[in-house]
Amino acid sequence: MKPKLNYQKKLEELVKTLNNKPRLLLHSCCGPCSTEVISYLKDYFEITVFYYNPNIEPEEEYIHRKKEQIRFLKEYKDAKISFLDCEYDNASFKEIAKGLEQVKEGGARCNKCFYLRMKKTAEVAKEKGFEYFGTTLTVSPHKNSTMINEIGEKISEECNIKYIYGDFKKNDGYKKSIELSKTYNLYRQNYCGCLYGKEQIWN
Repeated sequence: MKPKLNYQKKLEELVKTLNNKPRLLLHSCCGPCSTEVISYLKDYFEITVFYYNPNIEPEEEYIHRKKEQIRFLKEYKDAKISFLDCEYDNASFKEIAKGLEQVKEGGARCNKCFYLRMKKTAEVAKEKGFEYFGTTLTVSPHKNSTMINEIGEKISEECNIKYIYGDFKKNDGYKKSIELSKTYNLYRQNYCGCLYGKEQIWN
C-alpha cells in the first residue's frame, strides 16, 4: 500500500526554496475557501485568483458566490490579489457528469469535476505565462486532498506547468478560513455547487 503523503509539508518545503515571488494562478471554488489559502500563500507568490466553477448551480448562486469572492479580494488589506474571471460554463460540467448524476457526493463525479476545473486553470496559467497553478479545494474537510493533489500532479505533467501541492485544512486551516469568513462577513454556502450533490445533502 502506497504511504500517504503529507502534501502540506511538500508545500512548506517548496516555499523555502523560493527566492522571489513567482506568479501563481490560484483556482478558487469560493470566497470563504480562498481566505486562509491566500493568507498563507501571499508571502510566497504573486497571486491571481481564477474563478472557474461551472459546477455551481443555479446561475444566480454562481453569480452570488463570485461577487463575494471579488468583494473579499477588494477588502483584503494584507496583500494585493488580482482576479481573473471567465464565462459561466455549466454545459461543460453537465457533459462530464453524464451517467454520474446519482453517484454519491465525493465520488467519481466530484473527481471529474476537480479535474475539469483544475485542467482549465492549468491551461490558462500556461497560456498567460504563470509559473505555477494551484487550487483552494483542499481547505475543505469534505474534499479528498490526496485525490485533488494527484489530479494536480497529473495535470502538471500534461500541461507542462508547475503545480503547488497543499492540504490547506492542515494546521487549523479550515478553522482559520471560517474565522476570516466571519471577519469579512462572507456568504457561506451550504452545498458544494452542483444540484446533484445538493439534492443528496437535503434529501
